[in-house]
Amino acid sequence: MSSLPAGWYKDPADPSTQRWWDGEGWLGRAIPADQTPPEGPPPAEAEPAASEPVTPTPVTPAPPAAGPPPVPGTPAPGAPPAGPSGAVPASGWQPPPGYPPPPPGWQPPPGWQPPPGYPMPPHGQQPPPGYPVPPPGYPVPPPGYPVPPPGWQPPPFPYPYPVQARPHGMALAGLGRRLVARLVDIAAVLLLNVLVNGWLAYQWWLEVEPIFRATMADPFTTPEPASVRSSYIMLTMLFVATALWLAYEVPALANSGQTLGKRLLRVKVVKLEDTTALGFGRAFRRWGRLGMWTPFWSCYGIGFVAQLIDSGSVLFDQKLHQALHDKSARTVVVAVPPGHPDQAAPAAPENAEDPTGGKR
Repeated sequence: MSSLPAGWYKDPADPSTQRWWDGEGWLGRAIPADQTPPEGPPPAEAEPAASEPVTPTPVTPAPPAAGPPPVPGTPAPGAPPAGPSGAVPASGWQPPPGYPPPPPGWQPPPGWQPPPGYPMPPHGQQPPPGYPVPPPGYPVPPPGYPVPPPGWQPPPFPYPYPVQARPHGMALAGLGRRLVARLVDIAAVLLLNVLVNGWLAYQWWLEVEPIFRATMADPFTTPEPASVRSSYIMLTMLFVATALWLAYEVPALANSGQTLGKRLLRVKVVKLEDTTALGFGRAFRRWGRLGMWTPFWSCYGIGFVAQLIDSGSVLFDQKLHQALHDKSARTVVVAVPPGHPDQAAPAAPENAEDPTGGKR
């Protein structure tokens, strides 16, 4: 006698259907498992008329053993765990994120093999409490499999060696290539200064030439102090040089991320978050951290030392090779691959639709 009350339950012979259990046996025809059953037992089936052809009813396989049906929601004996809808997963199926764990004490059926890609605990690590015991015949590491030495710990990186970052799929520009590009830009700015600051440089030389000649004639005498006019001329030249540098570099970086030197050496300044144009604000912030120190060259070379420290800071960033002016503007210098357009992609409007169907 079964202790399970009468009602509608999943058919053990076909979990995708349900039938009426009267406490001693199954009655009526099976209906789909997701269909709402009627209240009470199914209606009695009418006897077919004598004149009508009798269609043989397919015989439903008998339940595996006499006794009460399984509790709804539990897998049939010898079958893999069913999904939330009652379907049995196919071979190689992987549970999605958030999938409920098997009930306590559940064991895989005899002869079950884990699908390809099944996560395995590291060598020597003990499984957590309640972890199912591998069935007989579970594959073991082949002979000669390297065994970690005692006390071995995995490296602090996801790979055995650090992996070089590739912003937006492009390799970081080499430090040598960046140095050559900067030297080309310095030569271009110097040429502009010769054309624009040439007259001021000549006037400054007229002021300091007597002092220079007197010092060269008698090095042991105390030289005369420079005139106030020569100091003003030098300061004016430094401000003009700063303005020329700004006019040369900032608009070029804002539009394409490349100056003349960077274009020749095929390197490019891009944002950390995307590859759209830098814009004037970010290009000025990047240049300002380095270029605004130029007028302070007249203060015992303080400006030159600050620029040297800023440029040399790239040696201490092994991850993205960012100098201080790159960090302040959140930019990175990458190598432009062959065939890649030098012009940066235009910025997308804020209300543009995302290719996946959403809004930006």
